[in-house]
Order: sequence, then C-alpha cells, then structure tokens
Amino acid sequence: MRSTGGGVMKVDRIAIPKTIWTLGFVSLFMDLSSELIHSLLPVFLVTTLGASALTVGLIEGMAEAAALMVRVFSGTISDFFGKRKFLIFIGYGMAALSKPLFPMAGNVETVFTARFLDRIGKGIRGAPRDALIADVSPPEIRGACFGLRQSMDTVGAFLGPLLAVSLLFLYQGDIELVLWVAVVPAVLAVLLIVIGIEEPKARSSYKPARSPLSFKILKEFSGRYRWVVALGALFTMARFSEAFLVLRAAQIGLAVTWIPLAMVLMSLAYALSAYPAGLWSDRVEKRGLLALGMAFLVLADLILANAETLPMLFAGLALWGFHMGFSQGILAAMVADTTPARWKGTAYGFFNFVGGVFMLLASVLAGWLWDRYGAEFTFYCGALFASLTLLMLKKRY
Repeated sequence: MRSTGGGVMKVDRIAIPKTIWTLGFVSLFMDLSSELIHSLLPVFLVTTLGASALTVGLIEGMAEAAALMVRVFSGTISDFFGKRKFLIFIGYGMAALSKPLFPMAGNVETVFTARFLDRIGKGIRGAPRDALIADVSPPEIRGACFGLRQSMDTVGAFLGPLLAVSLLFLYQGDIELVLWVAVVPAVLAVLLIVIGIEEPKARSSYKPARSPLSFKILKEFSGRYRWVVALGALFTMARFSEAFLVLRAAQIGLAVTWIPLAMVLMSLAYALSAYPAGLWSDRVEKRGLLALGMAFLVLADLILANAETLPMLFAGLALWGFHMGFSQGILAAMVADTTPARWKGTAYGFFNFVGGVFMLLASVLAGWLWDRYGAEFTFYCGALFASLTLLMLKKRY
C-alpha cells in the first residue's frame, strides 16, 4: 500500500503469478475431461447398469472420500520435501491414466474402479496444489489467486458437459465413443504441468515429516484452524455428490441427450461466481461471503426438493453453482489464513481428510434417503445441514 496526497491509502495492483495461471489451465483441462464423464455417468449407472441411488451414492461417496483422505498424506509429504510439483504431476497423471477405463467399463465394478483411481489421483494432487498456490500467491491477493484457480477449474466443468451434449449429437448417442474423447484434455493437463509450472525453492525451515493425524500436530495449529476444519466438515454434510443433481434432472424429465446441460448450468454459475467471490474475500470478512454461499445452498435444496418443471430445476441448479462459487475457494483461503507457512500442506491434507469422512457419510445418506423416502427428502436433509452451517458461522473464527 502507498499513501496518496489526501492521506488515502491506495493498494497497488499486484499481478497474479504465472504459476497460478498455469495451474488454472491444468485444472480447466482436467475438469473438462472429468465432468464430460461425470455428466453421463450417474444416468449410465442407473439406466444401463441397473444401479440404485444408494449404489450411486456409495460409488461417489467412496471415490470422493478417498480423494479427500489421500490429501492428508500428499500434503505432509510435500511439506517434508518442500516440493509440490512432483506430487501434482503424479496426481494428475494417475487421473489421466484412469480415463480410458470408463469407456471400457461393462459393469458397476469397473466403473467403481475407474472412478476410484481417478479420485485417488485427485487426492494426491489436491493438497500440494493448494499449498503451492499459498506458497506463490502474494498475501494481498491470496483470495483472488485461489478464486482464479477455482474459477478456471469450473470453466472446465462447464465445458465438459457442453462438449458431451455436442458429441452425443455428433456420434448419434454413442456414449462409449464420447467417453473416449475425455482422454485428450486429460493428457493436455499433464503436459502443461511438465512445461509450465515453477515452484519456489524449498525453505530451510521445513521439518521432518510426522503423522498428520496425531493429536500432537493438531495442537500446533491454532483454534481458528480447528474451527475452519469443523466448519468444513459440517458444510460437507450439506453438499452431497453432484451425481444426485443429474439424477434429479432425469427424474424431472430432462431427456438423456440433454442431461449434461444440468451440469453445464451449475458449472456456469460456479465459474461466474468463484473468482469474484475470491476477489471480494480479500476486501471483506470471509465469514459473510461463506454465509451467503450457505444461503444459496439452502435455497437450491428447497427448490430442487419441490421442483416439478424444468425452470424450477434450472433455478435450483444455478443456485447450487453459486453456493459452490461462494464456498470452495473461500474455505481454501481460510485454511491458508489460519496456518503457518511451513505446515500448509499438512493443514490442507488434514482439512480434506476430515472432509472425506463426512463426504462419504453425506453421499451414502443421500442415496439411502433417495431410495427409501424419495428425492425430496435428500434435498431437505441437505437444506437442514446447510442451515446448521449458517448457525455455526455466527461464531467468529
């Protein structure tokens, strides 16, 4: 900051580092690949392979939980070596290698294996990537850096389902051939890591690796960090897998060819809100923006629970996307704000480990409610947990 003649403090414009932009494009290409597949997978499982909603919840919950839990170890390893790029490469590389398994899948077990490997790759790369962003981003624009990466990730999530719709028309509904196309952007993402990512030199203050799950390490983190972890766990119970959004779109009557558009709309709202929310979080209190995200989620769940027409479905999906934009990058920035530099990888890892446990619980509960009581109760339960998260936000962290 510098002072102007009138005594007003003015913030100099700070450029977002090249590494952040590269990570953004890596996320864009990989999410394009993943969401092209994900926008078709739930309906494929239910209509072609005969899976129940509970089975979908188990597959999605276990896959996403594995991804989040693996982050705790990848984060600790990245802290120990002080190197993030190698683990980022391994994680994205594993995800890329899993993509061909989806079009070759002929049963639920193969789909589960492919989805599990894909998410393990995500788990390996997640904490080192977030820690690298925290390492290279200037503190004054940290929220904007996380928001940019998240927004570009979501642009890929928007383009993936849109590409799926276009390819279904081009290939006359040949889902298997469409899934093969997802391999291409995944390979491009890995190539970008090799040629475009630079990381700072390892700091001499890095300490020997220790178990990130020990109570001794947790005591080294502040109460503010532990509050963020608890908040993230409760929030995770409120947002089960997006696979249930796809199933809800099919249930309301959206034709199979157009079902990926449900994810397009949700991802568009997410992409449009993630970067502005991150930028805004550098200027105002993050709790307020996160509360706005929770309010969006409550409204989304209530609308989706009662949706009977496509306009209601689209409104609920858009609000779901806005809640993502006002939560994911902001939560990541809150972790960065409440932890010391030398343990950021471990902090992100433990945060995501706890989130993984609750993600599994949330998706299994959502699938069970869907099969036992109907889709409406699944979304009502989500609204309840989102409301509880709002109440928790009243306590200052």
